[in-house]
Amino acid sequence: MFIQTETTPNPATLKFLPGQTVLEMGTADFPSADAAGKSPLAARVFAVEGVTGVFFGTDFVTVTKAETVEWDHIKPAILGAIMEHYQSGAAVIEGEQEASGHAEHTGEDGEIVNQIKELLDTRVRPAVAQDGGDITFHGFDRGVVYLHMQGACAGCPSSTLTLKMGIENLLRHYIPEVVEVRPVAA
Repeated sequence: MFIQTETTPNPATLKFLPGQTVLEMGTADFPSADAAGKSPLAARVFAVEGVTGVFFGTDFVTVTKAETVEWDHIKPAILGAIMEHYQSGAAVIEGEQEASGHAEHTGEDGEIVNQIKELLDTRVRPAVAQDGGDITFHGFDRGVVYLHMQGACAGCPSSTLTLKMGIENLLRHYIPEVVEVRPVAA
């Protein structure tokens, strides 16, 4: 098994490509070792000292490290953990995978929200997946779109610029009711 790695815009995060499916659909975010309970793969990666976050996409695993640790010191152990997992034949996530994605929104803004989700799904999420992350809709209130950033996008130095200059401008261009985009924590 050959696992490729790619850098992301977030220097604390690396994208690992195992060359096979990680998740059949959606994404899974494990912002701490405690959150990795249902995922044998995430638990193995968190066992590497210095790992602070794990995120799964359809064909990649994004790993975030502590600032005090160098990639040169932990990357081999992370590669080993991913390889061991796939050789073990264990499931990536045990039991039913919770649907990861946009929050439900009810109210009179339904058509606007559907347009926002459509733009996120077609224009934004594929681009941020290339960088090892995901952005999901969290809410819409009085012209403000609330988005949740995951994986490499969470804590990325350029995430504010991505939100304000990229996503906000895109949404405002297509949907005049949108006046601002703000990030939210999980």
